[in-house]
Order: sequence, then C-alpha cells, then structure tokens
Amino acid sequence: MKRKKIVVMGFMGSMPIAGVIWQHIHYIVGLQRLGHEVYYIEDSARLPYNPQTFEINNEFDYAAQVLAQLAVEFGFERRWGFCARYLPGNPTVGFRLTKIKQLYREADAILNVCGTQEFNEDLSKSDRVLYIESDPGVEQIKIDQRIRSTINYLGKHHALFTFGENVGTDRFPVSLHKLKWLPTRQPVVTDLWKTNRGPAAIAVFTSVANWSTSGLKDIEWRGEKYLWSKSREFLRFVAAPKKAGETFELATDIKDEKTRARFLRNGWRFTSPNEMSVDYWQYRDYLRRSKGEFTVAKDQYIRLRTGWFSDRSACYLAAGRPVITRETGFTDHYGNNGGLFAFSSLGQIAEAVREINADPRKHRRAAFAIAHEVFEAEKVLRDLLDRAGI
Repeated sequence: MKRKKIVVMGFMGSMPIAGVIWQHIHYIVGLQRLGHEVYYIEDSARLPYNPQTFEINNEFDYAAQVLAQLAVEFGFERRWGFCARYLPGNPTVGFRLTKIKQLYREADAILNVCGTQEFNEDLSKSDRVLYIESDPGVEQIKIDQRIRSTINYLGKHHALFTFGENVGTDRFPVSLHKLKWLPTRQPVVTDLWKTNRGPAAIAVFTSVANWSTSGLKDIEWRGEKYLWSKSREFLRFVAAPKKAGETFELATDIKDEKTRARFLRNGWRFTSPNEMSVDYWQYRDYLRRSKGEFTVAKDQYIRLRTGWFSDRSACYLAAGRPVITRETGFTDHYGNNGGLFAFSSLGQIAEAVREINADPRKHRRAAFAIAHEVFEAEKVLRDLLDRAGI
C-alpha cells in the first residue's frame, strides 16, 4: 500500500477516559504500522471533560497534557493538534491552526472516529472525510425519519462506515434510503493487550460500564422506544452470577442503594471505575487480570439486530480473556465457537461459564485467535481504506 497522509479526528483529549483513549490509539497505531504518515487532530466546539475534577469547562490544559503524553508513548510526537473552537480566536496547542488547515487540504483521508467531529468552515473544504460510526441504529433511524440535519451531516462525508455489520442487510429493519453503509470493526493492536500469563486463581469475570446515562440518545421508531443505556439490560440479567455459580464484578458507579443491594444479593461485587478511567494502563491491567468478561449490550443494538460488537470486549479477547456477551447479531459473522459466547438467556450464560471453566486454556487461546483474525488493526484498517477508495 502506498504511504498516505492520514488524519485521525476524535475526542480522546476532550473526553480522556481510558476506553475512549484506547479506541483512538488503535486507529493511530494501526495506521502507523501500515506505513502511513498519521496525525491526530481535535478541532471542536465541544467543551472538554476533566476526569480528575469531574468538570466540563472551557479549560483545555488537561486535554493538552494527555495528548502530549500519548503522542510520546505512541509515536505521534509533533503530529497532533488541539483547537478550542469554543473560544474566541480558536486557540490551539500542538499544531497551530494554519497547520491544521493545511492538513485538511493535503490529507488523503480524514477519519471521523465515532462520528463526533462537526464540520467547521475549514474541515468542510476536504472531500476525504470518512465517517466511522461506533453506535449503529440511531443515525439510520434519523435518516428514515427524514431529519434534515442528519442527512446534511452524513452527506458531507466521502464514505460511511459502521460497526453495525448487519446494517444494509435483511437482518436490519431500518431502510437506508440509498445511503451506502460499509461494515467495519473496531481495530485492536493485539500485541498491546496480549499476555502470556493466565489470570490468578481468584480472578473473576468482570466488565466496565457507565451506569448513568442521560437518555438523550433514546429514540422512538415506528411506535417503539429504543434505549441507549445498558443499565436496564444488566438488570434483566442480574441473576447471572447466581445462575452460573460464579462471582461477577462490575467496574461502575450505581448510586441507587436498592439497585446496588439487588446486585450484591445475586453474587455481584463492585469496584470503582474512577482510577482506571484516568489511567489507561491501569484499565488495560484490569482487563488482563480478569478471568474473562461478562457484559450486556444496549437495547438499540439488540432489538435492531445491528451486528454490533464492543471495542472493550475486543480488547478482552486480545488479552486472551474469553467474553460472554449479549447477542446483537454479531454471530452472523463470527463467535460462538470457543473464546466468545453470545447469550440471550440466563441458561446460556451459565453454560458458557461451564464451558470456559472446563478448559480455560483452550478458551484463552481461542479468545486471542478471534481478536487476531477479526479485529487486528492492520487488517481492519487496510480493508477500510481499500473500500473507501483511499
């Protein structure tokens, strides 16, 4: 593949929590390993979040600090910029705005990771912006509802990619209205997660989750509401540890004492997500210390049978940790053959736990094999650029 100049755009500076950081780093490092000249740019009117103070304000010192550190650790020093479009004069750190504008004009491709980047006057001059949707369902429904702002926004992109691998097939019920959606997957640089050490004997199935969501991404379609929060899905399977005869651990913050007590009665335990949210290496170590992952998916992904799969779960697999997760239609493409188990019932969860416990080494090997075959960054990103015609 010919060396290209590629800009990755996202929000790991303005939302510097571990899961978000790793999601972006995999794009940057994967593209570097393909031999491309890779830059990272944030250029948004969105106010940044500081996970140390839990504040959202117009200060970007912490964002700049995090991006500078990541650039050193992951090889994009002197190739990053942060522009505070929400402040007068559009102040920057890293690159100056003139350099950012130049990149927009010269880049062979600009990856709009998670579709969070708005089009300002400068970015609109590029016809090489690739939309990469991590949360399928909502945008397709908005298109079906003829929401003009969504139609206009998506129409500014050179190509549309989605983690919903069933979008555009007869398994996905929403009409695409002639928009061409291309399936893709979360790239994972597997050697950043791989470990030859098995989990300790006391290790348990874990996951990391944001319990409280605003509901702003809930959406109604054809008389039914499709929910964004995963909390209701966890509650549906609250009895999973008791049914499986295992302790499950969730790194989350449940404020409601009655809800928390219900989980504790059913064999769950909790750990604080705060420290690992700030420290992305600690986050990685938490996944690697786990026996595997037990998690659910959002109602939107499940009932629309999107074929979505979690980027965090892909990291568990890359660490050689088997995953038990809610069926979304991803098994139409991979999984359920060791190392990765989809469930729709409590009985299927218990059976998956039994299978993993019967031969844990086999399932650790199978988990890594899936990560390497399905999510390896170089494979995923080479395919993405090829199909975008880059």
